[in-house]
Amino acid sequence: MPSKKALVRRPGPRIAEGLVTHVERTPVDAGQAAAQWQEYVGVLEAHGWETFLVEPADDCPDAVFVEDTVVAFRNVALIARPGAASRRGETAGVEEAVARLGCSVNWVWEPGTLDGGDVLKVGDTLYVGRGGRTNAAGVQQLRAVFEPLGARVVAVPVSTVLHLKSAVTALPDGTVIGYEPLVDAASLFPRFLPVPEEAGAHVVLLGGDRLLMAASAPKSAELFANLGYDPVLVDISEFEKLEGCVTCLSVRLRGLYA
Repeated sequence: MPSKKALVRRPGPRIAEGLVTHVERTPVDAGQAAAQWQEYVGVLEAHGWETFLVEPADDCPDAVFVEDTVVAFRNVALIARPGAASRRGETAGVEEAVARLGCSVNWVWEPGTLDGGDVLKVGDTLYVGRGGRTNAAGVQQLRAVFEPLGARVVAVPVSTVLHLKSAVTALPDGTVIGYEPLVDAASLFPRFLPVPEEAGAHVVLLGGDRLLMAASAPKSAELFANLGYDPVLVDISEFEKLEGCVTCLSVRLRGLYA
């Protein structure tokens, strides 16, 4: 059985109603979004990931952005309490999925709020964005769950984008990458590499030197290729209209110990 597992959730019928915070609303083509999602899932599977379909949450327009519902570290899953109240119905199906995969389950409780997209894992360090969707109580609760497991939790201010991982992700060697105008505190990362496009800040580590990234960041893809990485590009333009990126559309678990 493959050791790389990914939770995914199909885009629902109300996806065009998804929340937008830092961008102007533009029409979303639900049919095109479904086709782009299928291509995204196909790329994961083609690179050795076993995908698990999370139960739909069709009343929640943003439910396709499944990463926001949970944070996993080692064999423990922390079920998020989304900062947007309209998204809290998304978590039940994800809780069931991670439990079925053998994770020990914890929860963020009121008054804490935490979105999974605010948590960037680099080795045993968890960078947590403190901003519009994740509050101080949410950061404290994440610390309480994961620090006893050996995690180092570093809070990072987020003010100009929706989530921390809207601004930064990391390369396989641990170098944090980001589009500098949208990064509040690059100095908090031991190694930081600026990229030339906003969408170039988002990569999913497929394995080896392969990086899943958006087709809307060709200059960043060229930068990574020149550094010896192998960019794998997907068109996620319909999700980008809703402030989504390649990381948001799945929860990656490596052998249940993410």
